[in-house]
Amino acid sequence: MVTPTNKHSKARTRARRANHDKVILAHPLLCEQCGADKRPHRVCPSCGHYKGREVIQIKEPVAAGGPGE
Repeated sequence: MVTPTNKHSKARTRARRANHDKVILAHPLLCEQCGADKRPHRVCPSCGHYKGREVIQIKEPVAAGGPGE
């Protein structure tokens, strides 16, 4: 097997990896009940609804901005 004759620089290696190794977040959807952002196929963290029905009861509503705000 042929080995590379010259070393690729760190910048060149990292620039190549930046396009393929990046983490793509799931597109947030809007909750049908409260309008807050939620992940697809999951219960809304702010109101507890999924597919138009209440699945869990939420004691305290979560801020729509997310954690850290």
